[in-house]
Amino acid sequence: MYGNRPVIGICPLYDEKRESYWMLPGYMNMLEAQGAIPMMLPLTTDTGMLDYFLETCDGFILTGGQDVSPAVYGQEKTDLCGVNIPQRDEMDAYILKEAIAKDKVVLGICRGHQLMNAALGGTLYQDVATQHEAPINHRMQPPYDGVEHKVDLIPGSPMAALLGARMGVNSCHHQAIRDLAPCLKVQAMAADGIAEAVYMPGKRFVWGVQWHPEFAWKVSEDNRKIVAEFLKAAKGEK
Repeated sequence: MYGNRPVIGICPLYDEKRESYWMLPGYMNMLEAQGAIPMMLPLTTDTGMLDYFLETCDGFILTGGQDVSPAVYGQEKTDLCGVNIPQRDEMDAYILKEAIAKDKVVLGICRGHQLMNAALGGTLYQDVATQHEAPINHRMQPPYDGVEHKVDLIPGSPMAALLGARMGVNSCHHQAIRDLAPCLKVQAMAADGIAEAVYMPGKRFVWGVQWHPEFAWKVSEDNRKIVAEFLKAAKGEK
């Protein structure tokens, strides 16, 4: 914390063609708008360096990006799977597990949501369109701040307590949760049975969402509420 402002570590995006780290401003802007201090982390598997950020930051965002490697969930890669960045998989999994052990808050977004499930013992569809009957569109065209489809919020889940029964989401992904990790529970479901949001019971805030608050927060009160709940938990507020 810096004063009353939580410090949130954001796992970096990586451009393999340019060999560069980068960040979509929406990740930072949605945190700044609600009084947090965002910090983009370096891309590294140096656990000593990552331990510094695990001590310094009050919470973490696992961002979107390249496909999670099937090796993380014990499968062979098929032609349906896109580019993998093993260093990202290793770093994000370490941040996730150590943050959980320290009871720090974590919000996984798109790839981050998928990585959470895979790293904690679940599996993924390497390509939703060909591996799962999907009557709804999971890969919208820009602009990405609109509603592509609705999700049902599971009664009794923290997201349902926060937002009610349903919400509209943007959607831009081709991988998704297949088998749920044993320690996670679903809190939002698409009409085709895809788990769109998960959480870890017994923790202050360990949530994953398949959609993109970083694109939608300006126009979506529901997404602003999710970010606010994340930051409230980062400050240790109930």
